[in-house]
Amino acid sequence: MNITAKTKICMIIGDPVEHSLSPQMHNAGYEKLHIDDQYVYVACHVEVKNIEDFIKGIRVTNIRGVSCTIPHKIAVIPYLDHIDEVAKKIGAVNTIVNENGKLFGYNTDWLGVLDPIEKHINLQNKTVALIGAGGAARAAAYAVTSKGSKLIIYNRTIEKAKEIAKEFEGEAYSLEKIGNIESADIIINTTPIGLKQQTETPVPQKYISGKQLVFDAVYGIEETRLIKDAKEKGAKTISGIEMLFHQGFAQFKLFTGYDAPVDAMIKNVL
Repeated sequence: MNITAKTKICMIIGDPVEHSLSPQMHNAGYEKLHIDDQYVYVACHVEVKNIEDFIKGIRVTNIRGVSCTIPHKIAVIPYLDHIDEVAKKIGAVNTIVNENGKLFGYNTDWLGVLDPIEKHINLQNKTVALIGAGGAARAAAYAVTSKGSKLIIYNRTIEKAKEIAKEFEGEAYSLEKIGNIESADIIINTTPIGLKQQTETPVPQKYISGKQLVFDAVYGIEETRLIKDAKEKGAKTISGIEMLFHQGFAQFKLFTGYDAPVDAMIKNVL
């Protein structure tokens, strides 16, 4: 790294955030393009109760870009100056860009969902079972419905699931009805289940079949139980690392103006 007083700071915020691989990925991109004197990427643990103060800090310290992960994707919205039309539709922001003190909100998570899935399957007329109702769930809902999929949302709090279902013309159920998920073509988990305790899974294995595509937005050093269970049943799987890559490539361009050096960023993380 060639950090100087002119280097612009980019970062990821979350609670938790210590597991994040975004710093390695973005910094590898900066080094590959020889712009590591211009940009550096770090992680910052921010509790949601402090988000307003953090946003003030972005302006005061002139931080260039911020990646938002759980639980900040919705919480940051009231404090930004402009929200991109796609992010407005999704109702969540995972990318903040500071343009001379004006904060612009974007969403690249939907690309992190869409691009990996379309490598495996055509989404038209497919039934997608979406678990969760947070910011990542909203991005996934936008991604799959934009390609003609039928959306069914499962969430612990049924009211939140109903909100998203109404916006994206889907159906909503509580997690007590998770057994119905076996009829879906695609399962997408956007909850943090499996992040801290890898013995946990949002979907009992008995409801997974070899005909399904299972996408877990959670990622870590080891595979989640959901991914392991799905592989044992013969299902196609997509791990959260794929979402990390594809949403991150789009963020890289928003932060720097340069196309992401995809191969170098993937190689560094893997």
